[in-house]
Amino acid sequence: MILFSTPSCDKCKEIKDGFDLKKLGVEVQELTEDNPQALAALAYYELVKKAEEGLPIMVIKESEIVITGADNIKKFLQNKLKN
Repeated sequence: MILFSTPSCDKCKEIKDGFDLKKLGVEVQELTEDNPQALAALAYYELVKKAEEGLPIMVIKESEIVITGADNIKKFLQNKLKN
């Protein structure tokens, strides 16, 4: 799983601070000027336009399912913790 975020995104920060993402198997990709790999990954999943509309965005790599919005991502991660 990949979480696309930016350091200045408050909703992204809520997710990063509220969950042990590493334990859940979530790779955080910070969209910053000095991280071209994150932008390349975002483009690979064809999510650049969606990211311009708002972050955070999570991609489940195995199935290429895309989850947008902090609340939806939190619900997904909370359900993952229960299982």
